[in-house]
Amino acid sequence: MSSLLTVKNLRVSYPTRTGVIEAVRGVSFTLGKERLGIVGESGSGKSQTGRAIIGLTPKHGVVTADALNFSGLDLLKATAAERRKLRGKRIAMILQDPKYSLDPVMTIGKQICETLRTHEKVGKGEARDRALHMLEAVQIRNPQRVFDLYPHEVSGGMGQRAMIAMMLIAGPELLIADEPTSALDVTVQLDVLRIMDRLVSERGMGLIFVSHDLRLVSSFCDRVIVMYAGRIVEEIAASELRKAKHPYTQGLLNCMPQIGEDRHPLPVLDRKPEWAL
Repeated sequence: MSSLLTVKNLRVSYPTRTGVIEAVRGVSFTLGKERLGIVGESGSGKSQTGRAIIGLTPKHGVVTADALNFSGLDLLKATAAERRKLRGKRIAMILQDPKYSLDPVMTIGKQICETLRTHEKVGKGEARDRALHMLEAVQIRNPQRVFDLYPHEVSGGMGQRAMIAMMLIAGPELLIADEPTSALDVTVQLDVLRIMDRLVSERGMGLIFVSHDLRLVSSFCDRVIVMYAGRIVEEIAASELRKAKHPYTQGLLNCMPQIGEDRHPLPVLDRKPEWAL
């Protein structure tokens, strides 16, 4: 399988008054046209890894790597203008909660059209038609109505579908999904996953699926990377996640509730200092 993305020794740090905080420490992996899950607790560096790849690390953050290549392009040497052309067109990122990711003073349709017209020379009519088609592709039943609504006028699930439509409208080669279902109820969560699965399969995209839900990742992804304290502690096939060897991964799995078992109180993860080394 050819590599779409190559990450070698990625580091993200933030200088503070009390010293340097290392959010990502030496992360390395490759991605082809597949679904790669990145899991770990809050603060493990999952989202910071995704943001560094797409170039959304805050200005005061420092990003370094031995290699950060996307489809033959060195992302570390790319200019700000090249990064802007890349974002939304060839690499897209779905953020956690549409309430904070969508512009509250623009209609959903206008935001999707703006994304498309930023990267392609199309007229307003064609942009509207393609936006409506994309809304329909993410299973919004009445795309004409939703097109003219503001983000606060739709549910969380519909807002997340609109966000997915906006990120896919320009046909990206790589999609980074940062907790795309965490704000959704279980039934809507399954719908969104089906949409993403179908679109990734049909378009042949690479997908980085960031989540804290091991059960979800094991059933949806092809491979899984487990992060702790900014480092990768284990990489394993998603179908083999239950057979994980690292004690941190085993601890996370053991903390999950089991139907039909009396596990009160739930086990607590016994952290070891050497995991962070």
